[in-house]
Amino acid sequence: MKKSIKRIFSGLIGTAMLCTSLPVVYAEDTTADVIFSSSFENDSDVSAFTGRGGVESISVTKDSAHTGEGSMLVSDRAKNWNGPQLLLDERCEAGVEYTVSAWVRTEWYSTINLSMEYTDSSGERHYSNLKSVTSQGEWVEIPEAKLSFSEDMTNVYVYFECSDTANIYIDDFKLAKAPTVEIEDIPSLKEVYAPYFHIGTAIGNGISSSQPLKDLVAKHFDRVTPGNELKPESLLDRNACIEAGNDNPQISLKNAKSFLNYCRDNKIAVRGHTLVWHSQTPDWFFKENYADDGDYVSKETMLKRMENYIKNVMSALAEEYPTVEFYAWDVVNEAWLDDGSVRKPGGYNIDTNTSGWVQVFGDNSFIEYAFEYARKYAPEGCALFYNDYNEYIDGKTNAIYNMAMELKEKGLIDGIGMQSHLDVGYPSVSQYRKALEKFASTGLDIQVTELDITTPSNSESDLKKQAEIYDGILQACVDYSDHISAVTFWGITDDGSWRASKYPLLFDADYKAKPAYYSIIDGLDVPATSSTTTEATTTETVTTTATTAPSSDDDVVYGDANADGKVDVADVVAVAAYVGSAE
Repeated sequence: MKKSIKRIFSGLIGTAMLCTSLPVVYAEDTTADVIFSSSFENDSDVSAFTGRGGVESISVTKDSAHTGEGSMLVSDRAKNWNGPQLLLDERCEAGVEYTVSAWVRTEWYSTINLSMEYTDSSGERHYSNLKSVTSQGEWVEIPEAKLSFSEDMTNVYVYFECSDTANIYIDDFKLAKAPTVEIEDIPSLKEVYAPYFHIGTAIGNGISSSQPLKDLVAKHFDRVTPGNELKPESLLDRNACIEAGNDNPQISLKNAKSFLNYCRDNKIAVRGHTLVWHSQTPDWFFKENYADDGDYVSKETMLKRMENYIKNVMSALAEEYPTVEFYAWDVVNEAWLDDGSVRKPGGYNIDTNTSGWVQVFGDNSFIEYAFEYARKYAPEGCALFYNDYNEYIDGKTNAIYNMAMELKEKGLIDGIGMQSHLDVGYPSVSQYRKALEKFASTGLDIQVTELDITTPSNSESDLKKQAEIYDGILQACVDYSDHISAVTFWGITDDGSWRASKYPLLFDADYKAKPAYYSIIDGLDVPATSSTTTEATTTETVTTTATTAPSSDDDVVYGDANADGKVDVADVVAVAAYVGSAE
């Protein structure tokens, strides 16, 4: 029998935080190994940097400085992407996390970007923005930006650019190994929610080089979804496609290697994402001879491409990673507009509402074929899902429902994925719950697949509101847990999120749990008897014994560690003794 109670463990820790400064989390090792730093006082200090465009002038100037007397001046920038770059290959190790920081300014209003560039194993260049700041002529800090790279990446650079061709001044540059951070000893999400559903998160290739992220995943999550690594643009090998002929698209797992190796080595189940999607699928995939300027292929040719693509993806994964469990696949992603209509024809680079699939087929008839082929080639036991965002808007809710019922009748679909990219202002919990109820009525499995909830700022009041919405959404999921097999958060820490500027996740940039985390723990309907085991970074196991809940909420005084019916300093002593024994 389930009881609506607050988790006593969290209450005890909360009491300690309110009444005393006793530490309740493991301490951080804040020392960082500096790899390279400079305040640019001498001409030789800029010698490590080269110009990306080959036309820039890079020198030390005494005209402006954040500290000391000098700074690095980058002038003669012909284009906005021109700027200084620092080669990391010879300075840094693959699989290790680093931080980069600096102070920057421009002569007028400009946005300055700190970014990373590298070449993958196929020779293709990739670019990733790390931090962006705006200067109006004053010095602005680029705070520590995290970066890492894998063994198959070469010519790895960190570089600066800005939104125009203004001169850039850079000072107090520092590249350092990221400090060792031990994650908090708090209840494990996957264990607390084990009676209801699996708890997952989205990760990428970078997971292998961040120990704190690996520790958070190991502690809190038992399922993972690749953020980008298994999308068509990451898998398709264009040259091999051309060589193989017009009907048989070729794929390579090279861009997913680090992610898949991590899943294999850590024996963690994967949610495949995604097979058929209008976005992040190259336009040339839909065209004759895979040419950018080719005509769109016929429906018959596209069906052959679709089947062979799905077949080749499943075959490659089974052959190269036979021990990695794919418990589900998003077969089709985001095929409906918010009003329930079909996307418009055209490449996805034309407009966010256009689709190459609709360009070829004229409608959404390709969806059924995709599920037929996925059912044919997916590994045994792998559940097949349709996945979408804004799934709580009535028009889209109804379109998904009707499509799912048709596919269910034909035995082609196993579940509906509710992406759940939300905001504190919209939708309401009741609107979300209404959509959840509708999807549950299909009798199909429901998975929350990409949950995040944005908030305007990380102020105390905004984080409190975010916590309230998270609590409401997770409570709705618990209420429908008979229909839900998994809830996946779209990322781990705020700074790694695709919506980083709006702090959407449960953990902050310092790997600390936010109020949102505590809200979904404290407000949970939990079994009357539960046991929680957590592991610290040191692999020391900390176990709390099973606790039987009181017969009613009225019997509970939260924070009453010594069970004397009141909360006072004696309870702090009890908490301190508990924390000390746990360590």
